[in-house]
Amino acid sequence: MTSKKVYLETFGCQMNELDSELVSGQLQGLGYEIVERDTAADIVLYNTCSVREQAENKAWSRIGLISQRKRDGEDIMLGVLGCMAERDGTDLLRRHPEVDLLCGPGELDRLPMLIDNLDRAKASEHARQTAMDDRVALSGNRSRRWSVLSAAENNLELLDLARAFDPDPTAKFAGRSAYVRITRGCNKFCTYCVVPHTRGAEVHRPPNDIIDECRQLASKGVIEITLLGQTVNHYRYTHGTTLSVSGLEIPQVGPGLKAFQFPDKNTSSVGNTTSFADLLAGIHEAVPEIKRLRFVTSYPRDFGDDILDVIAEHPRICPYLHVPAQSGSNRILKLMNRGYTVEQDLEFIDRAVARIPDISIAGDIIVGFPTETEEDFEDTVALLRRVPFKNNFIFKYSERPGTVCKDRFEDDVPLEVKKRRNNLLLAVQSEVSAEVHRKWVGREVDVLVEQVSKRQQKASERSMAGLANGVALTTEGHALPSAPDDSRVKQLSGRTAGDLIVFFDSSDQSSPAEDLIGTIQRVRIDDSSPLNLSGRLCHT
Repeated sequence: MTSKKVYLETFGCQMNELDSELVSGQLQGLGYEIVERDTAADIVLYNTCSVREQAENKAWSRIGLISQRKRDGEDIMLGVLGCMAERDGTDLLRRHPEVDLLCGPGELDRLPMLIDNLDRAKASEHARQTAMDDRVALSGNRSRRWSVLSAAENNLELLDLARAFDPDPTAKFAGRSAYVRITRGCNKFCTYCVVPHTRGAEVHRPPNDIIDECRQLASKGVIEITLLGQTVNHYRYTHGTTLSVSGLEIPQVGPGLKAFQFPDKNTSSVGNTTSFADLLAGIHEAVPEIKRLRFVTSYPRDFGDDILDVIAEHPRICPYLHVPAQSGSNRILKLMNRGYTVEQDLEFIDRAVARIPDISIAGDIIVGFPTETEEDFEDTVALLRRVPFKNNFIFKYSERPGTVCKDRFEDDVPLEVKKRRNNLLLAVQSEVSAEVHRKWVGREVDVLVEQVSKRQQKASERSMAGLANGVALTTEGHALPSAPDDSRVKQLSGRTAGDLIVFFDSSDQSSPAEDLIGTIQRVRIDDSSPLNLSGRLCHT
């Protein structure tokens, strides 16, 4: 056992957040102490992302700061995990010699071994001469590591199954919400994305493993689970076709896009196959303690009616879809290699709204993609006005190392044009969001309470975040309803099953407001804004 202290910081997406949680639990199980400040740590680990430029820039900045501390003589072990490690490979060690270890997202089960190797080398005074294999765990040319034959030798699945989930009562939701991975990797190879190269081929976990993990989380008080995958609706596990270990099924490589192209828009199970719809229904029935089951991210094409029907028929499956359209121009979508048209995207959205009238829809949009014209941009504006998006994450295109775009297309849209289009889209989305939220006024909704804060703190948050379109924002970008100056009044916030943000007061509660965090409360909606709803607690 070790008493070493570890600081782990995460950059990027929900996948990375889950990876960091699993790594932290793994290291704690081996006796390491996870600390909240890098200045208190013997080992500093950065779990990095290559998808967004901002997240990567933050990671490089942190690496630079620790590197300088090492050059100044501090005894710190520095490790880079995740997509940046996988993408840059050992060249990162040559460019940043202060980095001690690299571990890709598909090799995180080997992290304790890398740390132990470096400790042993240090004890023998040969730390800097440590063999590359002893300080690096990358998929590299083995990015298809999860092949049918090699998967049986892989321990990455055990990292998920052995997670040490310890609910934090001070965290949002009071530790009542958790992620569960159902697939790893991606098979789509969008030209702007590095994920297939850093996380490898799409691999689907056995459904029984997923359900067991949900049961384990429920036993620790979790009431909301979000299933994670780059393309969750492509989940498909065929039983009896892969090797097993001690009679247990193992993860298997996904079947490819052609397996989902059914004319009747139905991807339900055939024979011994578990589809995504089957998995959703299976978790819903097997783990009734889970009050909310949601999933991200969905792919607009190949989303079967069977999935929509399961959502509509099972009350604890959240009526929420995160479906990145990325562009409203068919020409741009083809350059992105997205594999669908705007018409196919809209047809899917129409089916979803028809079957689930109260469904909430969110998405991602990239503006300023190479060669994007004003006509292409106007097509995207038209898409936002056509679809009832509750919100869109809108990003300006930037070249990402390791992507097809960087090698194939010139980044020819000027930055000023990208900024203008980005701001215009944000304004359009604000109008659409306002209309979506307005429809909930006068209704009652169930809210999973996230957090509580004193209203007197909102003034400082307004000054920090500024004003956007006349709406006061918190530091998280959420609009704030107006509030009286009574500092004793506490305001709670949470989310509906459709992921709509709701603010409401705790002033008429006999019990402390903090007791409501992590519970589901009934709220009557009295007002709305482009970013949230506000209301009051319903009393029975």
